[in-house]
Amino acid sequence: MSEELIAVLAGTPVDTGMGADCLAAAGLRGLPFPLAADPRRQTAFQISSPAEKEAAVLGVLRQAMAQGCRRVFVYCNSLSSSVDFGPLAAATGLFIVTPLDVYRSLSPRYRRLGVIAANAQGLAGIERTLLSANPALDLLGTSLLPAVESIEAGIPPEELVERHRLPELAEWFRRCGMEALVLGCTHFPYFKKALAERTDLPLIDPAEEMVRRLKER
Repeated sequence: MSEELIAVLAGTPVDTGMGADCLAAAGLRGLPFPLAADPRRQTAFQISSPAEKEAAVLGVLRQAMAQGCRRVFVYCNSLSSSVDFGPLAAATGLFIVTPLDVYRSLSPRYRRLGVIAANAQGLAGIERTLLSANPALDLLGTSLLPAVESIEAGIPPEELVERHRLPELAEWFRRCGMEALVLGCTHFPYFKKALAERTDLPLIDPAEEMVRRLKER
């Protein structure tokens, strides 16, 4: 296992921990840095002013650097949608990987995509990224903060999928002609297996490609 620590930035302690677990499964060591205490405070942070967000994230990145981190795993779609990590990477010299990096390379492979995100901040950022890479792409999207809260509460995946009517939602996307469904929140791999058993629509999770990029670096 690599001894170098990788900073894991995400919205809450739960998804930050999920990001660290994702790295551990790939033989990498993650050091968690949550930006908020819960999903609603996360959303409040993400709609604060750009200057406030940049200052807060820069402070966290400097903490990570002080603890030896040189790579950053932004395990949060809505955070990467609401904060411009390009200038922060340039200012700190850190190698920063976000879900949006994966979406840019993913977009040209499809003509029609569905997206489910935690909140409208994340949905807008994913839409902007996908369409900038493929302006001809047809998109349908929705935000599912209640599902995120159920994950944070530890609701079992099978129960969560049923409670939030996710098979019906996936079927709606399929009937609308979507080729795949983007899990546009890093909480959502929590129920990926349970949902995959209830739909034929391919489910896209960007985490695997993000980890590959970190390893290559």
